Amino acid sequence: MSAAPSSSAAARRGSDYARLSRRVAEAGPLDRRPGYYTARIGLVAALFAGTWAAFAAIGDSWWQLGLAVLLAIAFAQVTLLAHDLAHGQIARSRRVARIAGLIAGNLAVGLSYGWWMDKHTRHHANPNHEEHDPDVAPDILIWSRRQAEASRGLPRFIGRRQAWLFFPLLTLEGVNLKVSSFRALRRPSLKHRGIEGLLLSAHVLAYLTAVLLVLPLPKALLFLAVHQACYGVYLGCTFAPNHKGMPVLTAGDELDFLRRQVLTSRNVRGGRLLDTALGGLNLQIEHHLFPSMPTANLRRARPIVREYCASLGIGYAECGLLESWRQALTHLHEVGEPLRRVSSSRPAPGR
Repeated sequence: MSAAPSSSAAARRGSDYARLSRRVAEAGPLDRRPGYYTARIGLVAALFAGTWAAFAAIGDSWWQLGLAVLLAIAFAQVTLLAHDLAHGQIARSRRVARIAGLIAGNLAVGLSYGWWMDKHTRHHANPNHEEHDPDVAPDILIWSRRQAEASRGLPRFIGRRQAWLFFPLLTLEGVNLKVSSFRALRRPSLKHRGIEGLLLSAHVLAYLTAVLLVLPLPKALLFLAVHQACYGVYLGCTFAPNHKGMPVLTAGDELDFLRRQVLTSRNVRGGRLLDTALGGLNLQIEHHLFPSMPTANLRRARPIVREYCASLGIGYAECGLLESWRQALTHLHEVGEPLRRVSSSRPAPGR
């Protein structure tokens, strides 16, 4: 999966991106990193398997709640690997990437690889676009004032206080992804539905069986709640800072590929530790411009992209992690203002 145009398509769609693409290709960040991914896959697999082994060894204990947090980190890291597989960063062969993605996504963490890949491809093609990006669809939260004014039902109710409810809602994201994955099995457009459904069912069965065999029901339920809540928050902290609070586009915004990707994305400053924690997605601008670029090379591309954008007068958004959250939450609060105004203007009952 790659949202970046080919070199010939780039020349047709905008020479600015074509020139940047040549500069980056000549500098080397697009080169494969098999050693890096071999080490990363090994470490994540060891974390995932080791956490489950520790879970079995500890047995019936309240210490398992701490392990639930560690398992959430392992699940998130596996999900980030599935993300890189979907972008073709790890394997050249689409077939190999799909098989590995089904194992990592469907079987290991209970996330439909095919459904998520389709959703994420549409996001990359039109980031932060009201009509085309599924990540800013007003399903629960609203992302623009126009969405607020047109909202009904649950999004309208939540939208008034959505900045305050954002993190509590993230605790449900892990479960939401599983439910969405199973719902996607009903779509005829989803390829390999039988295999996807089999692996998803195998994950749920193995996951629940393992927890219920080791823990009594009350502790098991608490373990599941802590694990899924932390998994959802981790994923939210990985994906949300990159676009939320950036410009939301509509059909009237005609931007070329370079500007569409850069102006709707935000980088989060930090070192190698942040790169590891966020799977490199803190370098979101470079990732959106070159989605097949290995995660480990994004930092090398950053100064090239930043200097090039400056030469063209294109805004290059970058800030710290806490500031990225402040901007995202401020945006959520501001776009919900029409709903709060309508609510406060209603007369009290009996008047």
